[in-house]
Amino acid sequence: MCYNGHVFRRVIVLEDRIPPTLTTLFWSFFKVGAFTFGGGLAMLPVIEREIVTRRGWQSEQEFVDVLAVAQSSPGAIAINTAIFTGYKLLGLPGVAVATIGAVLPSFVIITILAATFTATTPSPVILEFFMGVRPAVVSLILAAAITVGKKVLVNAFSKRLALSALAISLYFNWHPAILIAGAALFGYLYQQINRSSGASS
Repeated sequence: MCYNGHVFRRVIVLEDRIPPTLTTLFWSFFKVGAFTFGGGLAMLPVIEREIVTRRGWQSEQEFVDVLAVAQSSPGAIAINTAIFTGYKLLGLPGVAVATIGAVLPSFVIITILAATFTATTPSPVILEFFMGVRPAVVSLILAAAITVGKKVLVNAFSKRLALSALAISLYFNWHPAILIAGAALFGYLYQQINRSSGASS
């Protein structure tokens, strides 16, 4: 039997799937926190690759649902995603290890950088380094938005709602909480109208 590259890769991924433990959950989020630059939205594709594709602990739809809840809650989306994922997989102990794993690398690195920057004047080399990092971070955030958008914008309603929220955000600069609450209300009304139409037909 012949496998193309995609099928062969899927077979290997399936073989790697094992039930989550506190140790594997911690190291999964530790790797995400340690090797993802740009934070926040830029971490989402890496979390998805680790949790959905490599580990198989969640389906793509479950991951998108977690993102929706994490984005709608106060706080950083990457940390919220770690909290919801940890709780879904292993309860409160999972929340603790996933959150610590995601936060610990940044905590250590930023503490060291803060101590260095406060003690000395940053050299021109470091400043030029950050000048190059900034555009890369923008591209990582854009890539995350495109990746998530492919899974979320699945019909005409979701696309119109996303474009409307984008236009309102750019031109009127409304608070994100208002946009999220409004989108949630429209989504609820849309589903209720669809159910009523289906029941009456």
